[in-house]
Amino acid sequence: MEPQLLDSVTDGVATVVVHHPAKRNAMTAGMWRALPPLLDRLAADPAVRALVLTGEGGTFCAGADISTLRESPGEAQGSALRAEEALAAFPKPTLAAIRGHCVGGGAQLAAACDLRFAEEGALFGITPAKLGLVYPSSSTRRLVSLVGPGTAKYLLFSGELIDAERALRTGLVDEVLPSGELGERVAEFTRVLISRSRLTQAAAKEFSNGRDDRDAHWAEQARGSGDAAEGVAAFLERRAPRFTWNV
Repeated sequence: MEPQLLDSVTDGVATVVVHHPAKRNAMTAGMWRALPPLLDRLAADPAVRALVLTGEGGTFCAGADISTLRESPGEAQGSALRAEEALAAFPKPTLAAIRGHCVGGGAQLAAACDLRFAEEGALFGITPAKLGLVYPSSSTRRLVSLVGPGTAKYLLFSGELIDAERALRTGLVDEVLPSGELGERVAEFTRVLISRSRLTQAAAKEFSNGRDDRDAHWAEQARGSGDAAEGVAAFLERRAPRFTWNV
């Protein structure tokens, strides 16, 4: 099978699989270019409540296919950055499910997700210093917001790999699961996500990403949504809430 991004939607959860097993799921130029329109399509699908990004088999993504950097590294980096920003801007909760190597462009994509769950044995690294590349400023700021300046500098200056336990301690990942349990935990957690208020999630995502000019907008949405009344009623009646607000 040619290198590509595979997608499916099941029970409200979209799954995007980086599929290039011959090169540990390295992203080709075509795959970088394909990601933004794929995300646009999934964002517009009313059946999609959350998105999981993962890699084929036992590897998340080993970065960019280095052969794509030979002729035009600037163009390749630009495509990667556009893909990263499209993922960061996806309007619904996103989760990276990580096995094996999550390196270079793979770590760039994982950092753009809202949450990162990893399997024991996963390895993380950000490697532009090995290639003489300048890591984009927005990508650097995103990394610093996750792990702090000290760990960000460690990763960027050295290009060294860190294990899942260190990634958890530094905030690069949110949960580490024993071998064989990642899929079940991701499925369980995404079921939780799609049961919660989309209004709360959408506003929280904007605020968490630094948007500070939409307080009035979200206050108006909250007043008109009925979600708060439904949430309180469901709690008092000891039943699952039926939230109705949608993007």
